[in-house]
Order: sequence, then structure tokens, then C-alpha cells
Amino acid sequence: MSSRYKDALGLIVMENFKDFGNKIDKKIREERKLNTSFIIPSKLEKFDDGTKKVVVDEDLIKDRDIYILSDVYNYSMTYPIRGFENHYDPDSHYQDIKRCISAIAGEADRINVVAPLLYASRQHRRKLQESLDCSLALQELQNLGVKRIITFDVHDPNIENALYPTCSLDNFYPTHPILEEIIKNEDFDPKDLIVIGPDMGAADRAKYSANMFGADLGLFHKRRDYSIVVNGQSPVVEHVYLGKDLKDKTVIISDDIISSGGSMIDVAKDAKENGAKRVYMLSSFALMTKGTKVFNDAYKDGLFDKLYSTNLTYVDEETVKMPWYKEVDLSDRCAGIINAFSSGTSLKEYKNGKDKILQLIKQKQSM
Repeated sequence: MSSRYKDALGLIVMENFKDFGNKIDKKIREERKLNTSFIIPSKLEKFDDGTKKVVVDEDLIKDRDIYILSDVYNYSMTYPIRGFENHYDPDSHYQDIKRCISAIAGEADRINVVAPLLYASRQHRRKLQESLDCSLALQELQNLGVKRIITFDVHDPNIENALYPTCSLDNFYPTHPILEEIIKNEDFDPKDLIVIGPDMGAADRAKYSANMFGADLGLFHKRRDYSIVVNGQSPVVEHVYLGKDLKDKTVIISDDIISSGGSMIDVAKDAKENGAKRVYMLSSFALMTKGTKVFNDAYKDGLFDKLYSTNLTYVDEETVKMPWYKEVDLSDRCAGIINAFSSGTSLKEYKNGKDKILQLIKQKQSM
């Protein structure tokens, strides 16, 4: 470890990311062969009028390299106000990050934010006269003194251009760990595989996964009725498939975020109707904003075999136990990234895992 920060690492784990943060702490302690926890206790105090404040022990943050860990899309947390029980939303979690930063600013040597699913990342560019929430948030964090923002599979990597060079946005991909799990757990011949992007926006991601397997690439084009707007979007009237014949093929549908899941399931249905033998869904974040019923029904109807996603954002326990869901634990990977940044060591293994994927595929083909 060459960095001056190697003995000064501190983790502030927000309540919305507690279990994940504890895993990260344990992994870094194992890596550094230390018994003392790196987690710095913090307290979020709430007042009767709905306002809040964060309190951190000054002696534990002074001159340290601090990493604030937060899952801003954890909807499971609630707070009482005026007799009502309210659920946290991303805006509330994001405000708590800023409160934490203001509590340690001036004492910590360096402040970093770890937000795996970047706040407001789907509102990353302007189409009409509308707010640019993601870029505004990034600039706000930078102005508050944050030196590094660590995130995963950001919706549009070009959002980093919203920042000045004094603050780094480091975007990592969970693709390799997810593909490793698919290769280890599923029975298919890589020669019969086709990777599909559910829309044109997912083309690069699907192309990358296809390249890992040396597989064919297919795409679906969403044809929308732009004369109608429902809930801010024009409805999809047809999914048009572009690619090779899917008959008797194993299909992987790859995307970054599953929101309601409707588009992903529509694509799976079309793939099955086109003769696909197996269908696996792959996503970095499974938000499931309308619940799991649509997935339960689709699984019972044989439209897909399994959904692979990560624990980088909250997924309820009931969903994790579903026969069609496979959670991929990214805590070790996130711990390794934090440890590498803090100690000044190489990040190469976290940026490129192709060799390991190719080795697993070779082993699978020889079985």
C-alpha cells in the first residue's frame, strides 16, 4: 500500500445501506488483516417538524479518507411525521448524503461518495424545458467538497462531463460477476447463445456481453405511438426484432435497469414466440417499481427461466427467495474498489474481467 491514506480509511454507512456496508467493512478488514472496524458511527436525528440532521464523532473523522455509502433507491425505510408513516424516496436519501458531507467537511482529509445506483441518473439529459437533476446533483456534491464519486453501470457515462476535473466520477460495471454466475449456474452451450438488447439504448451493453461469449447479437426496436403520452412516455405498440433466428437458442436479455419490467417481459415473450429454448434476463438494478406479480405470471407462463441482478440496490427478501430470481453479491467487488482507491493499488481487475469469463466458458465447453 503506497498511499498516505492506507491507515486513515473511514466508512460512513448510511442506514439505507447497512448490510452491504457491513460486508464491505468485513472484506477490507480481511484484506488488510485488521480486527478494528473501519465504520465510523453516525446518527441521523429527526425532528417533529420533519427536518433532520446527521451527527458524526469529530475525533473519528479528523484527517481521514472518508467513504460515504448510500443506496438512494432503498424504498423500504420509513419515518413518522404528524401521525403518518412515510417511505423514503431518492430525494430524501440524497439530502441525507449532503447532511453527512456537511457534518464532516473541514475535518475529513478527503470525502468520497459511494452511490452504486447514481441519483437521478435516468434524468441525465434535457429533451424539453426540464430539470437536469443528475448533473445538478453531481455539481452540488463537488461544490460541497467531494473528491470522488463511485457508481456502477451509470445510465449514461457521459454524465461525468457535468463535473470539473477536481472531482472524479468512477463508473464500474457488474457485468463480469453477473456473467460468471450465469455460466456457473445455468446449463447451456455457449455456441447456441444469442445476447439481446431490449432496445437501442441497450445496444452497447448487449454487444459487450455478446463479445464476452463470442456470441451473436440481437436487438429489439421499440416502436412507439408518439401521438399519445401516458405517465410521461409514449406507449410501446410493437417490439421489432433485429437479428438471427432464435429457434432453439439460449437468449440472454441484457439491460442496466429493470423498472416496472414490462419491456423486459415483452421481449422475453417475443423471444419465446420466435422459438428461443431458454431466456435469461440480466440487469444491474432490479427496481421492480410495480411489484413482482408481472414476473411471477411470466415465469409461470414459461416466458423466462431466471433473472440475474445485483444487491447494489435494495430488493425485498420475498423477491430474493423467488425461484426465478438470482441475486449476485457485489459487496466483495465494491470493497475491493474502495480498498484499491484508499491504498493506492491497481484497479485493473475491477475494470476488466474478460480473461476469467473466457476461462469459465472454455471450461463449460469442455464439460
